[in-house]
Amino acid sequence: MRILIVEDDATLGDGLLEGLRQAGFAADWVRDGAAADRALAGESFAAVVLDLGLPRVDGRELLRRLRARGDRTPVLVLTSRDGVGDRIAGLDAGADDYVIKPVALGELAARLRALLRRGAGEAAPVLRVGELAIDPSAHRVSWRGEDVELGPRERGVLEALARAAGQVLSREQLEERLYEWDRALASNAIEVHVHHLRRKLAPELIRTVRGVGYLMPRPATVES
Repeated sequence: MRILIVEDDATLGDGLLEGLRQAGFAADWVRDGAAADRALAGESFAAVVLDLGLPRVDGRELLRRLRARGDRTPVLVLTSRDGVGDRIAGLDAGADDYVIKPVALGELAARLRALLRRGAGEAAPVLRVGELAIDPSAHRVSWRGEDVELGPRERGVLEALARAAGQVLSREQLEERLYEWDRALASNAIEVHVHHLRRKLAPELIRTVRGVGYLMPRPATVES
């Protein structure tokens, strides 16, 4: 899933970028609140890691703008402002989590995964769609009880479709959710990943909706 990091400290921002990418996230980084505002207005992110002490537009003001326009993207505030009043103000402004610097990258990744689960209405750490199980923290996928080896981008496409099970996602939506700004992307990358997933898992797991995109059907419910 794609994360936006908003941090003006170059050393910390670079460390967060590399650490979250190593943890399996697609991540982009901007250094001021105005750039973050433009990015969030024009693109889709699964979550935001937000510093408060930012140039141009303060982090708290950015958060207020985000919520005022109805954007419900989960926001994790990562800041050195550790006063109780600061935490209350940040949460009241619309933050979903508030973390004090410094933080271990493993904990940050775990908190982001928890935000994503809550945002999708999921309680368990393992995402399940029928006989498919995805454990994002362990980078593990199983199909019908058997582990399946997938590459990072294959897992990303599969997880995006699983989280949107029952909905059609276009190629452009999948690219936007999975690829960073600095990542070179072949025009048929999504098609290639879907082809590999069908071969490794099951052809019927991902359907092509011609002219629209891809769909992972929800399992049929059995009525008593």
